[in-house]
Amino acid sequence: MGPTVIYALAALSALFWGANFNLAGPVLADMAPMTAAAGRFVLAALIMAALVGWRGEFSAMLGVARRHGGRLALVGIVGIAGFNLLFFDAMRTTSAVNGALIMATNPLLTALLAALTLGEQLPGRQIAAIPVALAGVSMVILGGRAGEGMEFGFGDLEMLGANLAWATYNVLARKLTPPGPQLANTTVMMAAGALVLAAAAVLSGSAFSMPGPKAGAALLLMAVTGSVLAYLFWSMAITRMGAGRTALFLNLVPVFAATIATLGGSPPNPAQMGGGAVVIAAVIFSMLPSRRRTCPA
Repeated sequence: MGPTVIYALAALSALFWGANFNLAGPVLADMAPMTAAAGRFVLAALIMAALVGWRGEFSAMLGVARRHGGRLALVGIVGIAGFNLLFFDAMRTTSAVNGALIMATNPLLTALLAALTLGEQLPGRQIAAIPVALAGVSMVILGGRAGEGMEFGFGDLEMLGANLAWATYNVLARKLTPPGPQLANTTVMMAAGALVLAAAAVLSGSAFSMPGPKAGAALLLMAVTGSVLAYLFWSMAITRMGAGRTALFLNLVPVFAATIATLGGSPPNPAQMGGGAVVIAAVIFSMLPSRRRTCPA
């Protein structure tokens, strides 16, 4: 699998996660946040298990679970359950602008954790692209609304925790995911995260309600694209590119979210469009091959 395909898979993950911002509205209109999060990943885990069975890899998945279940469960609990529990609880008290700005620092945090724990050395292009992409993401999210006051409270601290959980997931996925079938690895990770989310939803006392047709379709789309495909593609990208380089593609999430919103009739303003252009340029620049210096004989 060549670099171009890996870049495309990482970009598709960002596209699917960007679409989730637009799909969450109809889902949360019919379901409580904790129930929606648990339902999304329980459904995704069932789809993953069905895919494993359809490909005839069920015994291989059981073997992966026996040999590497502990480490894969840790990755899933941190990146699926931990992130979503903190994220949904944070969004009760913090603003979307605050939350998005905090999460926009994730590539920088991931690169720092990868350097500290994995010894990854980012090339100069990636180092230079991080602050440029972060500036572009800030333009996209703020959309020229920098004059609006932003309060920093407990919800923002929870969002910092969610940000750290996702950065830790990126690093753990790189360090702990064993070689072998990515479908089996991702299924075990997702099943562990789904079980923790389901238990958290039950313990929280969230009332369960069946979603209507619109909310049900949106939840199914979130499970298939934003959970099954996105996590599978993201795991493949991390395995081949490393945590730091893959995390740069997270800067595309708000760009895709704004683009989908435009198609839905809510176009971004000029500041958001300009920020999106900066983000895309930074990601493309970071992926360009470095020129090698040649010395005359």
